[in-house]
Amino acid sequence: MKKFVNFKFVVLFALALIANVASYAQDNVIDEVVWVVGDEAILKSDVEEARLSALYEGRKFDGDPYCVIPEEIAVQKLYLHQAVLDSIEVSESEVVQRVDMMTNNYIQAIGSREKMEEYFNKTSTQIRETLRDNARQGLTVQKMQQKLVGEIKVTPAEVRRYFKDLPQDSIPYVPTQVEVQIITQQPKIPVSEIEDVKKRLREYTDRINKGEMDFSTLALLYSEDKGSAMKGGELGFMGKGQLVPEYANVAFNLQDPKKVSKIVESEFGFHIIQLIEKRGDRINTRHILLKPKVSDKELGEACAKLDSIADDIRNDKFTFDQAASALSHDKDTRNNHGLMPNPNTQTSKFEMQELPQEIAKVVDKMNVGEISKAFTMVNEKDGKEVCAVVKLKSRINGHKATITDDYQNLKEIVLDKRREEMLQKWILQKQKHTYVRINPAWQHCEFKYPGWVKQE
Repeated sequence: MKKFVNFKFVVLFALALIANVASYAQDNVIDEVVWVVGDEAILKSDVEEARLSALYEGRKFDGDPYCVIPEEIAVQKLYLHQAVLDSIEVSESEVVQRVDMMTNNYIQAIGSREKMEEYFNKTSTQIRETLRDNARQGLTVQKMQQKLVGEIKVTPAEVRRYFKDLPQDSIPYVPTQVEVQIITQQPKIPVSEIEDVKKRLREYTDRINKGEMDFSTLALLYSEDKGSAMKGGELGFMGKGQLVPEYANVAFNLQDPKKVSKIVESEFGFHIIQLIEKRGDRINTRHILLKPKVSDKELGEACAKLDSIADDIRNDKFTFDQAASALSHDKDTRNNHGLMPNPNTQTSKFEMQELPQEIAKVVDKMNVGEISKAFTMVNEKDGKEVCAVVKLKSRINGHKATITDDYQNLKEIVLDKRREEMLQKWILQKQKHTYVRINPAWQHCEFKYPGWVKQE
């Protein structure tokens, strides 16, 4: 479940860095230094990119964005500077996990991986690469803040007192939340279809080896990874952890850019790969991806099998938990009895808009304990169509928070309040010992934190 008040991490994850907003800003803004914080400059183009990104996200500013945004960037730079002094480090695995989360959020917001790639005119890999620096800075700021606030604790008496003193119209509203269990079946793909895909890939390899056609041309014409196909199959420089294991194991063993790899199977389909360049522990490759097609017949059979499993559960032959653990093809949930995890909150509770659309439509009309009929959905991770049945494990209808039912959430509100107060004090203190210069034309603002403009 999302907390009522989020712990405020001052992180600017600008979509402008992915889409064409950056080029818009560069083409339409005469750049200049508007702020200097320590030895770091904030450019007018930085502010404009963040402003346009915020417009895309539908953000509303409490004040002039040309005052709010540079101050947010300045605060971020204070944290990053302190992180260097305190030797705060972020691991590569943490960066990859954050990039995964951000990418999944974009996929959910835009509709699919293919639509995301089409919208940004970049491959998923290139989008991830663009997000890496943002993710690293964001995680660094987060760790720095966590170190500053330490282990703040509040007592039950403090929580009760805070809630007692809240005006009636300020009592937080808890949105409807659900817990959902899922069983999926991936339709069986006929051997003949797989062999046909492999045959086509072998034909492409022969044409490349004979010099009849460049790899990049064939990728443009035939690859089903639409984002990279537009760029001749090129993925851009990636570390091993950024690629699916099956692809990475083959790609990083390639030595000759003129050679084509053997056929590689991954969760996305079947690939052939060509090395472009290696730089240390990073590699740039191009690939052609073909996905075996699932016919309506196989899809129908998978759904019929799931309906049969659901009937057996309803007839108490076994439980949903047992069926999910033993029969589900969803590797992310089967080890947890089919219980879906919410990647945004690291819990099993979802607000309705956080669920995949196909699941939300089904769950919305269900009662607690009910098991759905089989339905088809697209797996967000690999874009494959699967059949699914879901069980509504729990539902908490939207309501005004009460100390009895929502103590943990109210406790988190008080904790957030204490953390924000401590961070605000730190920022005001850090300002006093940091060189700050603001372009005179940008000084006429009501800043959240007084002290940026030094009095002569």
